[in-house]
Amino acid sequence: MVFSGLTFLLLFLPALLILYFLSRDLRWRNGVLVVFSLIFYAWGEPVMVLLLIGTTLFNYLIARAMDRANSAAGKRLCLVLGVIGSLAGLLYFKYAGFFLTTLSDLFGFRLSFNAPRLPIGISFYTFQILTYTVDVYRGKTPVQKSFWRLLLYVSCFPQLIAGPIVQYSDVAAALDQRSTAMEDFTDGMRRFLLGLGKKVILANTCGSFLLSFLPAGTAPQSVGGAWLGGFLYALQLYFDFSAYSDMAIGLGRVLGFSYKENFLYPYLSDSPTAFWRRWHISLGSFFRDYVYIPLGGSRRGKGRRILNLLIVWALTGLWHGAAWNFVIWGLYWFVLLVIDKDLSKLWEKIPRFLRWLFTLVAAVVGWVIFYYTDLAALGAHLSAMFGGGLPWMDDGALSSLRQYALFLPLACIGAMPIVPRLKQAVQKHPGLGCLGTVFAVAVGLVSLLFLVQQSYNPFIYFRF
Repeated sequence: MVFSGLTFLLLFLPALLILYFLSRDLRWRNGVLVVFSLIFYAWGEPVMVLLLIGTTLFNYLIARAMDRANSAAGKRLCLVLGVIGSLAGLLYFKYAGFFLTTLSDLFGFRLSFNAPRLPIGISFYTFQILTYTVDVYRGKTPVQKSFWRLLLYVSCFPQLIAGPIVQYSDVAAALDQRSTAMEDFTDGMRRFLLGLGKKVILANTCGSFLLSFLPAGTAPQSVGGAWLGGFLYALQLYFDFSAYSDMAIGLGRVLGFSYKENFLYPYLSDSPTAFWRRWHISLGSFFRDYVYIPLGGSRRGKGRRILNLLIVWALTGLWHGAAWNFVIWGLYWFVLLVIDKDLSKLWEKIPRFLRWLFTLVAAVVGWVIFYYTDLAALGAHLSAMFGGGLPWMDDGALSSLRQYALFLPLACIGAMPIVPRLKQAVQKHPGLGCLGTVFAVAVGLVSLLFLVQQSYNPFIYFRF
């Protein structure tokens, strides 16, 4: 089930909200949320919901054992078992086929392995449950003695299958005590509706437009087509994933949870470092807090810092997918970030417009690497982008540009903080306070009309 599906919008969400707010006791509200969250997940993964429950139960028992351990060695053993047990499912379902194929290619032996279907959201909920187990070990958060509350944390449907990655310590208090004021409900629903519009109107249209430049199995026919294809994919990724985060954050607020921001208009960044402080913030925070800093961060000299960054970005690439293009994509950003860090003083002397333009171009090139699991197709696209003997523009690209002439500027505006600034301006005039709600409702209604007519409605990040 997806947020932008009619089943969710017209059946699941209304039924959940009615039962949730009819329940006055928090225990009943938690029960409603657990049941509906498991239904939400089981809608597309009727068997794999058992893996989610099993992973949660395993970490619940590990954390309880850790809490009772009388020695540091016992606690460390529990931590190691918890980490290995949590990652085992992710490694099997997502990476076993990739690693075995790579080994067979390297050493020339034949190995038959039927890769299992990847459970939806396994990368997200695995990382989430790891934050709980590690934080209990660190003493950052007390052990959760209720299995059902821990299951609610892991399975809570707004952030279950495509993030943001919510660290346990950020919502631990809300599992035990929370409420929803009218302002929380209205602001949360407005955020949800605007996110729905971003997904259905902007992301889906970008995806349809993109097919004009990157049809399956063919390379771009011109330099301009190659760059436009990369730029459109960059916009589609941003709108798709940030829309899901908007909807998750909005629904979380409606239900009494406060989720941190996951995107802060990354395409306005003026350096690679700034870009990754604005893009998928929750993933960056996870790798910083649970990988980079434990490895030593930047505290052990330049060489160790570079090695730690290399590990983090290799893992970041692999987290997104079990294919070599994702590894290359992670290493690409690793190189850019190391250069950015080491040349920061020189970089600041360059005019801001040029720094922004370089960062945007670097991001687009990175997303082209991200797009192709076929390395030959990736090479053809990069060759087209950087003058591989092709014309500057082809007839197909020009035709698509004319067809989407009005949409492209709208999409560019949508990637800028126009709506928040308009909201701030409106809030200064009490008599105009209802305009935000009217606009959000209008966006929601238009989104429903789009959904009725559209056949193209994927969520890209589900496969990660």
